[in-house]
Amino acid sequence: MIVGLAPAAHGGNRTGRLFTGDTSGDFLFRALHAAGLASLPSSRDVRDGLRLERALLTAACRCAPPDNRPTRIEFRRCREYLEREIELVPGPRVLVALGALAFEQCLQALERAGPIPSPKPRFAHGARARIGPHILYGCYHPSQQNTFTGKLTQPMLRQVLRRALREAESLPS
Repeated sequence: MIVGLAPAAHGGNRTGRLFTGDTSGDFLFRALHAAGLASLPSSRDVRDGLRLERALLTAACRCAPPDNRPTRIEFRRCREYLEREIELVPGPRVLVALGALAFEQCLQALERAGPIPSPKPRFAHGARARIGPHILYGCYHPSQQNTFTGKLTQPMLRQVLRRALREAESLPS
């Protein structure tokens, strides 16, 4: 599972597919394709033929929030959706949280699967935590703020995706 923050007002909210039709998505889908998780290196429209392979793309918040930052109330109201998606995917799961806010929401959603380790896992790019039978990876969000400054590069994102994929393939079904 790849967990973003929320649908972008001019991307996923407009097109009907998360990370589709915006610059963050261009960056993400290029890495997903390189890692063998997407059939195409870009996504412009829900009818473009793109298929995710062995991956599910979701968000911690379901609405396009004002100023691109959901409130605590919005996260709380949407957490049930993320919890249910985690439960509906069979077997142990590997989650890649795109950004610190998505990482925190994944930790809260995964609490149902097992106790959060102590000390509580902290977000960092490439951070890894086991919660119950699941694995959570942290990854910088592919926002323009991160990609244009070089804080997140294609090799960095691809490395986290490939690590997560290798681990997912090694987990029992």
